[in-house]
Amino acid sequence: MNSDDAYSDSAGSDLIELDGIEKVFEVRRKSGRLKREKKQVRAVDGISFRVARGEMVGYIGPNGAGKSTTIKMLTGILTPSAGRVRVAGLDPSRERTRLAQRIGVVFGQRTTLWWDLPLYDSYRLAHRMYRIPDARFRENLDRCVELLDLGELLDVPVRQLSLGQRMRGDIAAALLHDPDVLYLDEPTIGLDVVSKAKVREFLSDLNAERGTTVLLTTHDLTDIEQLCKRVMVIDHGRLVYEGALAGLHEVGESERTLVVDLERELPPIDVPHARVVKVEGPRQWLAFPATSSAAPLVAQVAAEYPLVDLSVREPDIESVIARMYADRDRY
Repeated sequence: MNSDDAYSDSAGSDLIELDGIEKVFEVRRKSGRLKREKKQVRAVDGISFRVARGEMVGYIGPNGAGKSTTIKMLTGILTPSAGRVRVAGLDPSRERTRLAQRIGVVFGQRTTLWWDLPLYDSYRLAHRMYRIPDARFRENLDRCVELLDLGELLDVPVRQLSLGQRMRGDIAAALLHDPDVLYLDEPTIGLDVVSKAKVREFLSDLNAERGTTVLLTTHDLTDIEQLCKRVMVIDHGRLVYEGALAGLHEVGESERTLVVDLERELPPIDVPHARVVKVEGPRQWLAFPATSSAAPLVAQVAAEYPLVDLSVREPDIESVIARMYADRDRY
């Protein structure tokens, strides 16, 4: 066991600790024709939470809520204006180099891969940069290549990869050195349904087999539903909800949508526990509580109406949070 492992084992069960974290940016804005005035923007405003070793947690919120700023403080890219941060017992901003050996990061639209090099060359550079033992590197790479379907992409320059292919390549790169913590920003963006399922299965297996702690930011609630037992919602820099996804739906009174294609145009579908919110020819949209199973509703519609096709649409993060704030006096 190396010294880092010993330190990690003594640090307790919480791998990520935030206490009263704030991040304030100072920006200059025009004031009149010639003057500029300084203004403070509070991107993160007193956030506190814990993430236990081996836990998978969703960290969600609308664009501009403070998610990326939080992640950047957890990785050491940004220094908090106030409060205390510890990741694997380390202060990220003061021990950034040491912490880099313990974390993996996938930042959505920003790749960590070398743009003009073949994908495999980026992995070879990570091999040397992180000083990964040869056998471990080959084992990790082979596993990622197989499960993320990267075999035919290894010789392709990164700039020629699609967004979905590059995302899978970035996930593999972030895991080659066996990080304790994996930060994921929109890991299924740009992927088709089959590829999304593969990535989710891969992440679930990774967590189960190696106990990798995962902090996931995403706008796809299905990612959260299938991977995370706990979700935290940030809005305007503040933590506004922490708990199970079902509880978030209850608080936000969110709704799922059943899109039904009928054989012909008919009056609005009339079934219990759902309401028609839109009709366009033979297509109808039915809203029903997000906390309810779609199966009974689907079965009843199929039994009573001439059905051609249907699909279920999940509520997006913005709509859930908007409902939470529709009547602030309630919360």
